[in-house]
Amino acid sequence: MLQNREGQRVPNVTFRTRENNEWKDVTTAELFDGKTVAVFSLPGAFTPTCSSTHLPRFNELAPAFFANGVDAILCVSVNDTFVMNEWAKDQEAGNLVMIPDGNGDFTEGMGMLVDKADLGFGKRSWRYSMLVKDGVVDKMFIEPQEPGDPFKVSDADTLLNYINPTAKKPDQVVVFTKVGCPHCARAKAVLAENGYEFVEVPLDNKVRGKVLGAVAGKMTAPQVFINGELIGSADDVEKRFAK
Repeated sequence: MLQNREGQRVPNVTFRTRENNEWKDVTTAELFDGKTVAVFSLPGAFTPTCSSTHLPRFNELAPAFFANGVDAILCVSVNDTFVMNEWAKDQEAGNLVMIPDGNGDFTEGMGMLVDKADLGFGKRSWRYSMLVKDGVVDKMFIEPQEPGDPFKVSDADTLLNYINPTAKKPDQVVVFTKVGCPHCARAKAVLAENGYEFVEVPLDNKVRGKVLGAVAGKMTAPQVFINGELIGSADDVEKRFAK
């Protein structure tokens, strides 16, 4: 039976980590004492849901967590430090602190250690998230005990909404471009000047017309989307942010 530990202190554990190719011991006291910490724990590094959704969204929403009083965001998994370090590089997870609970001591102390021998994983963490204040668990979001790997309540948005339902989240911006396009460069410059981080999707001549026609209803680059809304061309972007 999974255990909700709200109101209890986190387990007293020392994590064996690697930093700059040297071993470094990190204690729960160092991670939690005197701090407000968001934690999410998952079954394994490099696994599908963990890599495609769980970790990336926490990394993406990190600025919103920090703006709302969270000092650090910890990603915990029953993996060794070498795996966790490589996963952090692969995910470009610079906003997160990767915690290798290789022996499962922390996870077991949290009452979240489960047997995934049927998948060849051995003992792993059940998926959950929590807010910890000065070493005491304030709130836990534990996935329901259902077959498989449920992912319904331990996501970053749910935890952030608990902390502050009106927290401003980073805008999601995509710019569809073509190589050597001056109008694309102009649109990106306007976005950057207005403090927007964006993902650029370059399209070659073979697919550009079909892709842009399908997603934007227009055939020319650039096409800019903000939070799912089509802003349009460079001219449209300039009009949107005209002083």
